Amino acid sequence: MPAPSSDAMAELAAIEERAVAHTFELSPGYAVAAGRHDYDGRLPSLSHAATAVWVTEADRLLGGLRALEGRPLPPERAIDRLLLELLLEGSRFDLVDAKLYDCNPMLYLWSISLTAYTVRPYAPMQARGEAMLRLVEAVPRFLEEAIQRLDPVLPAPFLLLSTSMGTGLPGHYAECEGAIRRELPALADRFRDARIRAEESLQRFLDKIETEYRPKQTPEFALGHERFQQLLWVREGLRMSIAELKAAGLEDLHRNQRRLAALAAAGKPSGTTAELLASASEDHASAERLLPEVREFLEETRRWLAERDIVSLPEPAACRVEETPVYGRSLSTASMDSPGPFEEGGTEGVYYVTPVDPSWSAERQEEWLRAMCRPILRNITVHEVYPGHYLQFLHLRRSPSSLARKTYLSPSFVEGWAHYCEQLAVEQGIGGGKPIAEAVQLQDALLRNCRLLVSIGLHTEGMSLDEGTAFFRREGHMEALPAEREAIRGSFNPEYFCYTLGKLMILRARAKHAGTDRSSLKRFHDRILSFGCPPVGLLDALLAAPPAAG
Repeated sequence: MPAPSSDAMAELAAIEERAVAHTFELSPGYAVAAGRHDYDGRLPSLSHAATAVWVTEADRLLGGLRALEGRPLPPERAIDRLLLELLLEGSRFDLVDAKLYDCNPMLYLWSISLTAYTVRPYAPMQARGEAMLRLVEAVPRFLEEAIQRLDPVLPAPFLLLSTSMGTGLPGHYAECEGAIRRELPALADRFRDARIRAEESLQRFLDKIETEYRPKQTPEFALGHERFQQLLWVREGLRMSIAELKAAGLEDLHRNQRRLAALAAAGKPSGTTAELLASASEDHASAERLLPEVREFLEETRRWLAERDIVSLPEPAACRVEETPVYGRSLSTASMDSPGPFEEGGTEGVYYVTPVDPSWSAERQEEWLRAMCRPILRNITVHEVYPGHYLQFLHLRRSPSSLARKTYLSPSFVEGWAHYCEQLAVEQGIGGGKPIAEAVQLQDALLRNCRLLVSIGLHTEGMSLDEGTAFFRREGHMEALPAEREAIRGSFNPEYFCYTLGKLMILRARAKHAGTDRSSLKRFHDRILSFGCPPVGLLDALLAAPPAAG
């Protein structure tokens, strides 16, 4: 193999800086979440003219990266070159191929949240307050560009969820104004005036959804076979066919169903899967005790992980539990807000859990609490916090990775790791080895199997939302409300196949590169976490390279 070329390495380093900056220019919210606070308070220009300019420069950068293919580079930098190519291709796919900014109003509403500036004190309140003011002042221009860009006919589920998200934003802005008024009174009146203008523009946006888009809405939202196949490449570096992906998902679904049925048959009295899961769902907190019990589970899983010693826990580690913000509750059951890889303002994470909505009927409230029963919440805590997302991002922060590896976040590696951790925890005896702990882990695994298969069905096989809902209910043993929410999510988030895909790829890598004893598992886990969050299609190449020194 030729020695690495210093010229090629210098060229790659220069393109790396420009490619990452170019990505953050299009997605400043991504930059802020990653801890790059020089992008605080920015909203991108998403007009057709502005994004055409962005695509032209992305194509130029892609040409430079492809010219480096085959040039002598160290193995790790050759992988970084491909990461940068996928980073730019992914954004280009969203703009040009999938045309997401032309068909999905939710993308604009996600961008105008202020949560990133309130979730943790990464900087003095003055700096964060000024960033919030800049963003809110930019909202009218941003939403006007959205109105000008969006197609005249939009998918019905996108409109439904946009209305739900948008109606929650004024309350979110009011909470932020209250915090600014308490801590930065000199800024309060300017923020109030900007908030009023932002909310007026938001109301115009929502009115347009109701009066112009709703009457013409379409049930069509599918990516189609070709774009779905392309998505697997630009997000995960995978050439796997959709047929192969579906076969792997079905195999895992059936394996999990058989194991769950065996657990049910071994119970007393020997019963059905539905009876076993119903017994788990009856063990739930009251609406008032939901979050306090999650906090208890958080400490339990941390203690358990320290005792098992199957992956390093970087310190300092601190995580708090909060209610999911109102504007996000229609899309999330629980989620993790971890400090980004560039964050210098501390390591605290925020674990969001969606509470019962007091406006729901008593029957619907009970249905939600059953879906958030204690065994399920313990499993979710493993996924979201220890040893799942939060621990994963602590590793990413301390990793001496390249700029490319700190920037690229593969959905299937991120979610696949957390989903893999659920299975790992059961293998390692969490919950005292009780069958109910494995049963709810399998239930969540079935949910993720259904996501993969429904994603393929909705986007490549003509499956309807009603058929998707029925699939979740039948194959995943879900109740009506959660099943309906899951099917709708698949309409705008085809990538929710990433949980099962990522888990299966990590398990395949573990079978090739790790033993079964704890020390071997720990070495394997620490090593794959040291890679950052790479596309799962690159795991074999990364593991084949010699471990980094030190």
